[in-house]
Order: sequence, then structure tokens, then C-alpha cells
Amino acid sequence: MPRIGFLHTAQVHVPTFEALVGDADDSSSCAHRVEPDLLVQVRRNGPTADVEEATLAVLHQLADNGVDVIVCTCSTLGSVAEAVGARLPVPVLRVDRPMARAAVQAGSRIAVIAALESTLEPTRALLAAEARSEGASLTIIDVGVPDAWAAFESGDSDGYLRQVADAARSIAESVDVVVLAQASMMGAAAMLTDLRRPVLVSPVLAVQHAVSASSR
Repeated sequence: MPRIGFLHTAQVHVPTFEALVGDADDSSSCAHRVEPDLLVQVRRNGPTADVEEATLAVLHQLADNGVDVIVCTCSTLGSVAEAVGARLPVPVLRVDRPMARAAVQAGSRIAVIAALESTLEPTRALLAAEARSEGASLTIIDVGVPDAWAAFESGDSDGYLRQVADAARSIAESVDVVVLAQASMMGAAAMLTDLRRPVLVSPVLAVQHAVSASSR
């Protein structure tokens, strides 16, 4: 039976990804680790050696739990998880990589919506890397929504998603594709179905990729 491990930095992601895996493949099971302190550390100090060591320790624990693939659902921490995860016997995927690949294939002008400033740079770097692998050129437009994160942290999910959706709507006509850079933004996509531009979110694409990888 395929088993997928998840490294989260917020408890709210556990039921979301549990449900997505069930929808994608009801024969798969999940293992979750929630480590909010990792996000605190990387936001405060950047991707230091201490952050790498702590991330690797959590990934090892997931690998020891018998998973076939691990997904890091935090966009800020994703590049660290992928880098140190190369030392593990199972693949480690950052949640936004399949989304970034799809965005590059969808167009050359990409809006990146992020509530955390610490998410913007790793997302830009990931999009640029995917563009290089496709031989494509990109224009990336950052759209920060800093007030939205306070709503997320206070438990105001509706307010958070509404601010994200408003930010996406404000830029959509100027770009080819809109990327909602954080997994927590998935619900905002349902508010944007009337847009004439594709709006990409990471969780569904990442789970599809992980289920496929775990079944090989």
C-alpha cells in the first residue's frame, strides 16, 4: 500500500492533505509531521545550517515511518527540504514544484501571490529553475498580501482567503497565469473561477505527483 509522508508547518494542512490523498488514491495512507518552529526559524534567520539540520531530522523520522515519498507543504521551507532530502532513501518533493512547472508551461508572465515575504524569493527561484529546464523566458510579478497572514494566524480563514483572492483578481488581467504561492491559499481558487486566466494552487498537483511517485 503506497504511503505518503507530509512535513507541515501548520496543523490546518493535515486534514486538507489527508482528504486530497484519499480523493487521489484511496489505497494510499499518510504520515504527518507538524513543525511550526521550522517556519519561525527560517523566517527569522533564513535557511541556516541549523534549519537544514532540524529539517533533515524531521524528514528522517518520516522516512523511518515507512513512507514511499515525502512532501514538504511549506513553500518557504521547500527548497531546504528538497536539498537536504537528497540524503534520504526516499524522494522529497516541495509542494510547489509541480505547480511551478505547470505555470511555466502556461505562460511567460506569471503573478506570484504570497502572504509571507519569505515565500517570494524561493518561489521566484523555483519558477526560474523550471523556466531554464523548459528553455523559456519569464516575467515574474510579485504580489504581496502581508495583512492576510495575520488573518491566517488568528484563525480567520475566510478573511485570509478573501484578501488572497482580491490580490489575485487585481493582477490577473495583466498576466498569463496566477500562482497562489502558499498551500494555505487553496480555498481562494474557488473564488476566482470566473477569471479568464488560469489560477494555480499547489496542493492538488503535489498530491497527484506524490501518489504517482509512491506507486512506482
